[in-house]
Amino acid sequence: MPRLTLTAAALVGFASGVLCDLQTCGPAQYDPTQYVCWDNQFLCPITAGEPLSNCAGACYSKFMYSCTNNVLALLPPAETPFTLTVDNPGLPIHGKPVTAAGQHWSLNAETSSYCPEQVGDACPPGTETVIVSSGGRVSMSVMVPGGQQAYLDPYWNMAYTQAHSAYIPPGSVSTGFGAYQGGGFVNLNGNGWGWAACPPRASGGGGPGWNLVARNETNADRYNECHPVNLKINSQPSGTLGAWQYT
Repeated sequence: MPRLTLTAAALVGFASGVLCDLQTCGPAQYDPTQYVCWDNQFLCPITAGEPLSNCAGACYSKFMYSCTNNVLALLPPAETPFTLTVDNPGLPIHGKPVTAAGQHWSLNAETSSYCPEQVGDACPPGTETVIVSSGGRVSMSVMVPGGQQAYLDPYWNMAYTQAHSAYIPPGSVSTGFGAYQGGGFVNLNGNGWGWAACPPRASGGGGPGWNLVARNETNADRYNECHPVNLKINSQPSGTLGAWQYT
């Protein structure tokens, strides 16, 4: 991510029309609701509620990168199953879980799962949504033979296959995801603009759960009532299974 120049950041602050709220970062003025100042000389934007960090003058997200001795590097890939929580301190669903139900991912809803009677006590609890990622692909961490692959559907909602079926609708995207240990779950597809949380009224639902979408240049207007979020990875022990199957 390129470093913002102080001049450009100052212009953004003045354009906002809130001069009384501006603060000073070195020779520049800035809007503290939009930027954070590092070492009184570097300005980084606040995106999805995260004040981007500074590494030798470069702005970066802690959901993807680390900075050691002023050297920026990608976080290591998540190698064990994980759950996800919403991260944006400005939203009421901050810290709430990503949940699977109705063949798609929601935010702060109930996880929906099923276990055959004959499996009995061998079934995982099925109350949490557990995910695995490898090679840019992502799946639900389940026992059911064949598993359940997760993907972006043609409307860029996160969905997953039904048990015993590998069907994915045409126009879906099943690769291009990043899952970073100690960081977040990221859509790396070229025209992605990050994750957004849509309140029920914006996504057409009426329940308590918010809808999760991946914004891009074609759907941004459609989701203008939605809010940018990060998805934080919460690592689980190796081999953790969330459910027999998610429904």
